[in-house]
Amino acid sequence: MKKTLLLSVVASTMIMAGGDIAPVEPAVETPAPAVSGWEFSGQAALYYQTHDAFGYSDLFDQDSSAANAGLQLRAVNSDLYNGIGAGVEVSGLATFDLENSVVSDVMQGFGTDDLDGGWISQMYLTYGFDNTSFKLGRQELPKALSPFAFSEEWNVFKNTYDALLVVNTDISDTTLVGAWVRSANQNGYGLGAMNEFNPSFNFQAGMSPLLGAFASDMNSFEEINGDHGVFMLTAQNKSIENLTLTGSWYYSSEFLTNDDLNILWGDAQYNFMQNYTLGLQGGTVMHDAFETFNSGDDTMAFGAMIGGKYDMFHGAIAFSSVDDGGFGVFNVGGQQTALYTQMMLNERAIGFDSDTFMVKVGADVLGGKVCAAYGMSDMGMGDYNEFDLSYSAKVTDSIDLTVAYAFMDADVTMVDDAEEEPVLVPFDESNNVIRVIGRYNF
Repeated sequence: MKKTLLLSVVASTMIMAGGDIAPVEPAVETPAPAVSGWEFSGQAALYYQTHDAFGYSDLFDQDSSAANAGLQLRAVNSDLYNGIGAGVEVSGLATFDLENSVVSDVMQGFGTDDLDGGWISQMYLTYGFDNTSFKLGRQELPKALSPFAFSEEWNVFKNTYDALLVVNTDISDTTLVGAWVRSANQNGYGLGAMNEFNPSFNFQAGMSPLLGAFASDMNSFEEINGDHGVFMLTAQNKSIENLTLTGSWYYSSEFLTNDDLNILWGDAQYNFMQNYTLGLQGGTVMHDAFETFNSGDDTMAFGAMIGGKYDMFHGAIAFSSVDDGGFGVFNVGGQQTALYTQMMLNERAIGFDSDTFMVKVGADVLGGKVCAAYGMSDMGMGDYNEFDLSYSAKVTDSIDLTVAYAFMDADVTMVDDAEEEPVLVPFDESNNVIRVIGRYNF
């Protein structure tokens, strides 16, 4: 719940009377100054996750569990001076010494042995005139408008980007978004044992120090492509009733090599019968010289979904297909994808060379939402199956609780490069994951 800081002055008047007949002067009230315009908010989070490490450990064992306590404070002023606004957010993580008794790792960290610390997660200036607004600095980017560089909310805190964002609404029913993204931190799994499952090429490992293999260095904002950065242009149109069309183009010159990177992505969602949605998405990731990856080919991907709600029930069916191109479908600052088939853990199975089917059903019961989902991926390296079951509830107006369980099973052929000559080895294991998140919003 956001609270507005009010600066108030209480004035008291001393009344002096000379005898019983002296008149009493009326009290003079000093008017309160205008509201400062600052809005303050934040959250406190407790996060715990455990898994059985593909049979090498047990649920709730110290060696296969991770935890964080986090505190996030933010202040925003939309008109600090002459229309210039500002925002700042600081985030901190602690372990309460649980790593010495209950867990052995953290979900988010700092890339060092220091498990307790903080960072500036957002700090930006804003300015607007007519139908155009600017936002410069460290900020969140939404998946709906930036499908290949967005802030993920599944972990303790969201990842953020150093960027310039421009939004224009001059065209009727149309939002134009331009961005230049220079650097980002990395939102990844803290549990090292979860990284053992690698059914496809790890895009992040080959990109830059920023995108290391599932690192979670929240205080490290590394350049995405040196001084070039990445440019993005998105157009979203709602001219046709109940239809939202979104198209994005990303461009970066001399991306890792002397070749340019181009990404085209589109999404169309149509709402019908009030509570139902039909969606189509697809695009390509183009780079001329990436033979060091899975292949030197461009990545082509598409997806479809239909979902809706009836009374207390809700559900969706989705499909996605990604070919064996060099890049796959990815998020430059995180783990997940913008594909409709994204589940709790399956981003590495659906993002490269795969056809994925997913079905999800849920209900508003037990004072919250219960949801079950099943996904199956037919990959070039084998098969992947996942089942998710989650419960989320708003315990009070300020407290949110999420409890989630995931079962993942992989039957794939992996590359073992520990020896001088890499060899193909079968991998047929399952993993159980339990996640508990509590948040207090203020």
